[in-house]
Amino acid sequence: MRARRALLYVPGDDIHKIRKASMLDVDCVCLDMEDGVAQNRKAEARSTIVEAMNSIDFGHSERFTRINPIGSGLEQEDLRAALQARPDSIVVPKVEDAEQIRWVCAQIDQKVGNSTYLGVIAMVERARAILNLVQIANAHPRLQCLIFGAEDFASDIGAIRTPQAWEVFYARSAVVTHAAAYDLQAIDMVYINFQDEEGLYQEARIGAQMGFSGKQIIHPNQVVPVQKAFTPEAKEIDWALQVMQAYKEYQKVGRGAFAMNGKMIDAPLLKAAQRVLERAAAAGLIPAGES
Repeated sequence: MRARRALLYVPGDDIHKIRKASMLDVDCVCLDMEDGVAQNRKAEARSTIVEAMNSIDFGHSERFTRINPIGSGLEQEDLRAALQARPDSIVVPKVEDAEQIRWVCAQIDQKVGNSTYLGVIAMVERARAILNLVQIANAHPRLQCLIFGAEDFASDIGAIRTPQAWEVFYARSAVVTHAAAYDLQAIDMVYINFQDEEGLYQEARIGAQMGFSGKQIIHPNQVVPVQKAFTPEAKEIDWALQVMQAYKEYQKVGRGAFAMNGKMIDAPLLKAAQRVLERAAAAGLIPAGES
């Protein structure tokens, strides 16, 4: 599992911001052709993204490009530029049904071949998408991840955004649940107040507790708080390592559930410990496969 704790959007038409993003050591950098780019700058964004992807070293950061929505009239040219840029994954916004994902994947297969590794990520931002999550999550083998877009979703249903985010809780939960059911990663909503680091951290921790693997961010100041929120703390890792060690010992004597530090450890807690260690390994805190 590759760590996708912080996904930073960068306007695709701004080469200076792209260069800065490449030096942030963020988990994922998404060069944007959609919301972050003015309508009269779409062509500039396409050419800049191709130039940036082919000339800038992004270090360990995973490289995404976000195209405009299917049906916008911009998706064909966007996708052509994205394939020239050779990103790790293409982000498809405002997905409402599985056919949109299949169309993108068919275009990729036609242009670069179905054996070429190139992931697709679906942004779930509409009420209709929530109703179609089973079909979307199972649309195509290239699909790697679901991203929840809370602002667009709230606008679509006529909700009023609040700091507590209860108005989007159902959809937020649905996205992470369907991602887990189909073995996809799930990336949580944007926290738009980029000056409020404590509020960002608390919302990100709730997202991590819900099961999201990471969070979208829109400013460099948000990188560290989000990465911290989605990285297991030392005490969590120690607990998980103790659980796995005890499990191995009890397996030798033919026991399943067992007590540790006054708590009964059974299959659900064992799985929770394994996931803590997976996240720790993805963050580089322990060797991969240690459990």
